[in-house]
Amino acid sequence: MVAVRVAEHPLLELVAFETTFPRPLGGLADPSLGTLMQLDADTPVQRSDAIKAEVRNLLRHGGYKPTGRGKPASEYLIKAVTQEMLRPINLSVDACNVVSLHSGLPISVVDLDRAQAPLHVDLAPEDSTYVFNASGQEIKVSGLLCLHDAEGPCANAVKDSQRTKTHDATTRTLSLVWGTSALSGYASEVAGWYRGLLEAGGATTTDVRCEPS
Repeated sequence: MVAVRVAEHPLLELVAFETTFPRPLGGLADPSLGTLMQLDADTPVQRSDAIKAEVRNLLRHGGYKPTGRGKPASEYLIKAVTQEMLRPINLSVDACNVVSLHSGLPISVVDLDRAQAPLHVDLAPEDSTYVFNASGQEIKVSGLLCLHDAEGPCANAVKDSQRTKTHDATTRTLSLVWGTSALSGYASEVAGWYRGLLEAGGATTTDVRCEPS
């Protein structure tokens, strides 16, 4: 069973779960998710300026500046939809994008067969960086809440690392919904809708223990 140790944090309300797909992601899609990639889609959760502000407060707590190119992934998705850059990819990516777009909460997804245990969530150490895309671009993550595996930081609410990203052969993922105690219970509500979308597409989801470190 997957477990994630979580360092003490005054604002973080993290929800994590594992997803197992019936076949590799490269051949798995749910066309109905495409209809939800619109800003005005009818969804059970709704982003707001208040949610945006609280998410930024969460990421700012450790000294990180969540603005510009370092803004939360959920904010980037609004721009991607507005500029018609968001396209269906596969069940895992599409469900994540739809839920993050409409909830206003950033979500990380990592391939569990690429991440190396033990897993823990904490502020990234000073001078931490990692590559976040196939072209080799790096993000500075010092002071930012990150999922760490045995090799170091590998995912956060801004950009996930290339090293542990999903790919066509992925069959098992870990999803992290980056919620805040300022929106008590909201992350669990968002995760419930997220899991429902994945399960409707044929996947199986299971709880992941978030244990104090």
